[in-house]
Amino acid sequence: MAEKRDYYEVLGVSKNADAAEIKKAYRKLALQYHPDRNPGDKEAEEKFKEAAEAYDVLSNEEKKRRYDQFGHAGMGGAGGFGGGGMSMDDIFASFGDIFGSFGGFGGFGGGGRSARRVNRGSNLRVKVKLTLEEVATGVEKKIKVKKYVADTHCHGTGAKDGKSFSTCTACNGTGQITRVQNTILGAMQTTSTCPSCGGEGKIINEKCPHCNGEGVELSEEVITLNIPAGVADGMQLSLSGKGNAARRGGVNGDLIVLIEEIEHPELVRDGNDLLYNTFVSFPEAVLGDSVEIPTLEGKVKVKIEPGTQPGKILRLKGKGIPDVNGYGKGDLLVKVNVWIPKNLSKEDKKTMEDLRQQAFLKPADVDAKKGFFRKMKDFFE
Repeated sequence: MAEKRDYYEVLGVSKNADAAEIKKAYRKLALQYHPDRNPGDKEAEEKFKEAAEAYDVLSNEEKKRRYDQFGHAGMGGAGGFGGGGMSMDDIFASFGDIFGSFGGFGGFGGGGRSARRVNRGSNLRVKVKLTLEEVATGVEKKIKVKKYVADTHCHGTGAKDGKSFSTCTACNGTGQITRVQNTILGAMQTTSTCPSCGGEGKIINEKCPHCNGEGVELSEEVITLNIPAGVADGMQLSLSGKGNAARRGGVNGDLIVLIEEIEHPELVRDGNDLLYNTFVSFPEAVLGDSVEIPTLEGKVKVKIEPGTQPGKILRLKGKGIPDVNGYGKGDLLVKVNVWIPKNLSKEDKKTMEDLRQQAFLKPADVDAKKGFFRKMKDFFE
């Protein structure tokens, strides 16, 4: 599967473009690649869909914010329409107002395509909790969702047996009524939703008794979520068509997945880096030692160099979280803290005093100083 192009590149606008510029750019591309102007041209059709997908994301403030932060991964793999792409029905149902404003050309003005209203199902929102280990590797989750699906008795039409309906005679199935009025400025044409069929273009003769003509029923569905590595707490992923079914057919809503990150017992996330505090005794900091550090792949031993100062940061390269857009991995940053005991017995205090006296030996007394540090290590142990 070809890699998706940047949505700003698709529309030919900058990242600072405002809503008016984005809409204008989309209109231009939609007119250029519209199927009515390019009959049988598959390449033009794909460009038409690509432009619609880009506009769907960049014209929506929330989706645009997620895209700017996480790229295509933040869109669930294919913009605001998840992994399933966009059909022509999706496009005309969602952006019919954009096309209607062109006027005078095939599907853009009502000549080539029906302006019949297409119902759209509502979106569903679910929360998914992930451990830091799952965030680091990516994970497949199966969730059970209660939602509205197309009624199996009437196949989602709302009509008995899926057949008991007819074309609306008031609008001839277009879903719209066009009226021409003569005014002092000349003939004025207005278009409005057909009041007889509510814009659906068809009339139900006999309602389905199971759903009472709604075309949907409540059901449960197990949905598989493929969550990419590197997602962050509060991030939202969108799966196209996995939301509620629309009344009497139409376009399903989307499933919005909110990521919630479970706090790790030892590691703290900071962007793509991980943070960990380790504690060593004074002798260990002075003489050097090795300490065990937890990582997302298991524990590792890290060397503490002799003379390590409190607050020193040790960097474990590539032991952090992968970037959600595939730009490498973060690091594990280990802060070295020196542990100092607070409460000492009289005997311990005397020992410390003796050790302090030995600490003032002249630099030349190397062997004596080595003995001092050994005693101090024994004391802390």
